[in-house]
Amino acid sequence: MSAPTNPFKQALARGETQIGCWMSLAEQLCAEIMGTAGFDWLVVDGEHAPNDIRSIRDQLIALAASASHPVVRVPIGETWIIKQVLDAGAQTVLVPIVETADQARELVRACQYPPHGTRGVGAMAARATMFGSTSDYIQTADQEICLLVQVENRAGMEALDEILTVDGIDGVFIGPADLSTDMGFQGDSAAPEVRAVIVDALKRIKAAGKAPGILGVTQESTQSYLDMGAQFLAVGIDVLILANHARALAKQWKEKARS
Repeated sequence: MSAPTNPFKQALARGETQIGCWMSLAEQLCAEIMGTAGFDWLVVDGEHAPNDIRSIRDQLIALAASASHPVVRVPIGETWIIKQVLDAGAQTVLVPIVETADQARELVRACQYPPHGTRGVGAMAARATMFGSTSDYIQTADQEICLLVQVENRAGMEALDEILTVDGIDGVFIGPADLSTDMGFQGDSAAPEVRAVIVDALKRIKAAGKAPGILGVTQESTQSYLDMGAQFLAVGIDVLILANHARALAKQWKEKARS
């Protein structure tokens, strides 16, 4: 039995737009709920959310019956954590703060088994193989792993063209909050100077044959990124969806009750 087909990787290769959402609540039940919403992909965030390998694993389990594809963002681009999330069953990995082509090449190697890569061969006892029931996993896993790298500062932007030459990268995700802050705009990703860099980057990524991705958290930014050609586009964050809707609901009915 071969490794499962990665539908998200295939969709990106076909040029299809994939609409996703960020998950920062770091709870299995919340992930299961998000899996019913109809998103093409969902990010299990290991960088800024309070996740560890067990909670990441539990959210992968929660999404197993969902049509939404889980994308695990690791906290840092290190081989040891990539190994763990792949063994836990992730097939798509998002790595933050990629600044050089050499770094990108090492990430590709971390996602592949020897002799081409450095991934440890221990998955036969892990969830990735359904505990040994996927007999040909080691022989077939590499081709189903989808690697997405985040370029989100000036150093990464300067190295973008070289990063885009690295084989094994499926997509490049622009981090607008980090990028705008590194450019001196303190999180204001709508600043014209920042938008100009984002537009240029998305075009270059697409021209290189990689999938361009980004996150929008307002109607205006999300529509702008879609118009710019973002292919895998996150349109919200679960924490903000909950917080904003709860605040609006409380305000609405408190005002009605007191009017």
